[in-house]
Amino acid sequence: MTPQHETTGHQPAAHETARPGSGQNADRHGHRFLLIGEQTIFAYHLGLYFVPVHAFQMITKFGLDDRLRTKYLEDLGAHRDQRVYYSLFSEGHWPLQEIVDGTRTSLDVELERVTVDQNGNRTFTTLMAVTTATCRKGDVVHYKPLDAKTYPDYLTCLAFGQGAEVHLAHQLAAPKNWDEVITVTDPQGFQQADLDHAAAVTIPSIKDAKGVLDKSPLITGQKYDGEIGQRRVSFRAGRQGWWNHTSLNAS
Repeated sequence: MTPQHETTGHQPAAHETARPGSGQNADRHGHRFLLIGEQTIFAYHLGLYFVPVHAFQMITKFGLDDRLRTKYLEDLGAHRDQRVYYSLFSEGHWPLQEIVDGTRTSLDVELERVTVDQNGNRTFTTLMAVTTATCRKGDVVHYKPLDAKTYPDYLTCLAFGQGAEVHLAHQLAAPKNWDEVITVTDPQGFQQADLDHAAAVTIPSIKDAKGVLDKSPLITGQKYDGEIGQRRVSFRAGRQGWWNHTSLNAS
């Protein structure tokens, strides 16, 4: 396993990693997708406001081979109570629109464990070398450019998932902002149609920060009431599957 490090001071590294070679690391550039979920595994693109090829919030699913799926689930099980995330790294600055249009049907990926220390520094450890994942335009749940100029009045998240496994991603509005994905517990009132199209969930008890935060406004274990349109939903905040308030905003 090969660890690579990103400190909070090296903000642009959210889509960079290092390739060992001849005693010198060479930068690699590409997309990263967080793995979210267990029964159904979703891929959440790591967006960057000020890098055009990465300036999108995207939720989709990939066809993953059994070895990668098993490795991810086993490692997640061993680190469930730690601040550990999981990502797929795909080298190259290819347009995400290719997935949306259906012109791309596969991508080479490497499975990474992303460990965060008490100072917020991230370490990317390769758990599995390059394998091929498949992609279909019909599996895209949400795809939107990061071009908002305003903020909502209240905390707003995008709901996605399958059945009782419900996840919330912070809806990225204007920069500067923060990127977060959690898996909720005790979800009430959510419908599969909400999850299939990443319905916006407003949480009226939390005013939007209208800027960047350095920690989540959602407290793990606490119950929250939300609204999808005029319909009430509720949930308890569960495990965090991603957090980024640094490289997201780097110019």
